[in-house]
Order: sequence, then structure tokens, then C-alpha cells
Amino acid sequence: MPLSDRQAIDQASSLLDYRNGEQRRIERIHRYWRGHQQFYWLPTGVPLEVRRMAEISRVNVLKFIVDAAAQSMYVDGLREPGADGNEPVWDVWQANRMDARQVELHRSTLAYGAGYAVVLPGDPLPVIRARSPRKMTCVYDADEDWPQWAIEERDDGLYRLFDATAVYWLRRNDFGNLEVVNTQEHGVGVVPVVRFRDQGEIDGEVLGQVEPHIPLQDQINLTTFSLLVAQHYGAHRQRYIIGWLAESEEQALRASAQRLWTFEDDPDDVKIGEFEQTDLSGYIESREASLRHMAALSQTPVHEMLGQMANLSAEALVAARDSHNRKIAEHQTMMGESHEQVMQLAGAMSGLAVSPQAWVRWRDMEGRSLSQTADALGKAVESLGIPARAMWDRFAEALGASQQEVESWVEISEQMDPIAQMEQEFQRQASNFE
Repeated sequence: MPLSDRQAIDQASSLLDYRNGEQRRIERIHRYWRGHQQFYWLPTGVPLEVRRMAEISRVNVLKFIVDAAAQSMYVDGLREPGADGNEPVWDVWQANRMDARQVELHRSTLAYGAGYAVVLPGDPLPVIRARSPRKMTCVYDADEDWPQWAIEERDDGLYRLFDATAVYWLRRNDFGNLEVVNTQEHGVGVVPVVRFRDQGEIDGEVLGQVEPHIPLQDQINLTTFSLLVAQHYGAHRQRYIIGWLAESEEQALRASAQRLWTFEDDPDDVKIGEFEQTDLSGYIESREASLRHMAALSQTPVHEMLGQMANLSAEALVAARDSHNRKIAEHQTMMGESHEQVMQLAGAMSGLAVSPQAWVRWRDMEGRSLSQTADALGKAVESLGIPARAMWDRFAEALGASQQEVESWVEISEQMDPIAQMEQEFQRQASNFE
């Protein structure tokens, strides 16, 4: 039975209080992820030009860490082992444009440590939408798979409260108090929100890819700021004259541009010299060391972070990406289960049975040459006796072919296969006798 208006308002108020308690941390993660870090180390009262140098000293490495992982993760299908095609519920996924929306869901999960997918009944198909912790808060009880309560803050000023029975729409009135606008029963039996996590933690701690590396991001920004200050004030040679003072700014400017200086005063009373140029190599090496530490701790390829890819063999590139690939495999394991949970929920809403053995198929984003992949797959077919058709998916990934193209290959192959044609003819004749 749905909650009464009073019960819904009380529950929403309780969740919003809980939500307000975690918003400071989430907004801090958001600022660092988006490159709007604050400079707590910058003294007050510094000149305007120094403050402007601080503004451009942000080297947002955290966004690169999130992007490097997100760009390696694309769900490309849902199928049983050995099946040629995807489960029927994949059409619901496609209709909701989740091919594109999964990217924002993965980025949110990687950045904040958690993301959410809301699945609600729709006409004619269920509606799947991605939400970040900035907009949605969930509370869990003993069941870690389904939240006990969830509340979403929408851009239109409304709130949506979810329980296992209904969705409650609320808004604040002119006095700032919550009031129920509408109640819609969803009939799912669970709170229709699926949580995505970037990594597994037994105690439920959620960190993501941004928060653990904030101190190193601050170090990189501080080193870059020091580099810019040293470059601005000391990287060029500065000359000085003792015993002579320019009568005007124009005369000083003309003297600074001259290659040969002459003075009418006694040469013994005039001394000319220059300060040494500031060495910037220490700042640059310090920043590169921080970037290497960031790459190691975040399991991001260091050659991509530093932009140094010269003279790297194929074996060296594989070794350099090994740690990153292991991290991606963990993310895919965690998020793959959540994607399967989403599609099982969508299948239940649309009356489409989803096999318990069906698993999410991830697109292979590892960079390989087409000839290298074709040669390896060909040897697997010849030497190991693996059916050539079983290798089509692997070849399609290297070729960049879509799942629809692979399915068209299957149809064309069946049309050209004489044995398959004979079986179809036997089935046709058998059906005539029936």
C-alpha cells in the first residue's frame, strides 16, 4: 500500500537531511573532477597577476584518470554463453538510448564511486535513466541489491521519493515546506533503482577515482603555480645599473633595449650587471614525478599521462597497460552485474524473460592492428579447432563492426550454407505433412 501524504513528506524530509550531510563531500569531488580546485595555499592579498597565474595553474589530471577508465568500458550486448544473438530485453536497452547514456553512468560511477539507474514502467517500454549521487540518494538495509528508500532531486525543482510500492512527487511550497504533488504505483515490488559501484568494498565504503588522489592533484597544481611564478619573474635575464638613474620611463625603456650602453658619467661610478636566469628544470622534474606517482596510484598508463610514447615496443606497451587493464576488469565485473540487474528489472516490467545465465558483453577496447588480430584468430581456428563462426565477435571488435553487422553476417552465412538450407527445406516439408 502506498504511503499517505504525511508519511511521504516525513520520509522525504528524513532522506533530504541525510542527503545534505553528504553533499559537501560530493561537491568537493565534483569540483576536483571538473577542474575547479580551490587554492587553500594561496596567501591573501597577493597581486592580481599572481592570482591569475594561480587560476591557470590547474592541471586537471583527475578528469584524465576518470576518462581513461570510462573510455575503456562500453556494454555491447547481453547474451547467454554460446548464443548468436542478444536477449530480447536488449531492444529495451536500445530504445532507451543506453548505448550513449551508459557513458555518463560509467563516468559518474568512476568519479563518485557510485552511480544509479532508475527503471520505471513506461508506454510501450520501460524507461531507464542514469543518475549521479549529486542528484540521487539511496538508503540500504540488509539487502544490498535493492535500496530501502531513494530520493531524487530534479532540475525542475521537484523531488521524487521511491519505495517498493510507488513513486511520490513532491515540491516545496511558498513557505519552503514539502507537499505531495502526485503518487504513482509502479508495481515492481522493489525500489526500482539499481546502484553501480566502481569497485567492491565489504564495509560499503565508496571512494571512486577522484577522492583518493586529491592530495596529489593539489601537489601538481602547487608545483605548476611555482613554475609559472618562477617563469614569469625570473626565467628571463634581468640587468641592473648602479650609479645611474633614468630621467624618464622612456629613457629607461630605451636603455633596456640597447645592445651597447654609453654614459657621460665617470665609468668608475657606474656599474652594469645582470642577475642569473632562474633554472626551471627542477619544477618540471618535480611535476613529472608527481604525475608518475599519480599514474602508479591510479593504475593509469604513465606514458599516456606524460605524453611520452616514443620508442615503446608492442610488448612494452602491453606491459605498461597491464595494471590499467586489471583495474578495468574489476570495474567491468562490478558494473556488469549492475547492468544485468537493470536489464532483468526492465525485462520483468516488459514481460520479457531474461535468462539467469545471460551476461553482459563488453566491447574490446584494447588497441590492436587488424592484421595482427586476423592472424591470431586464424591460428586459433586452424591450430585449436575453434569454429570460425565463434571468432566472429572477436574479429568484429577489431574491425569496429557493430552487433547489428555481426547479426547480418550470420544471416548471410546461413543463406550461403547448403547444410543449413537443406535443414530448412526438411523443416518446411515436415510442416507441410503436419
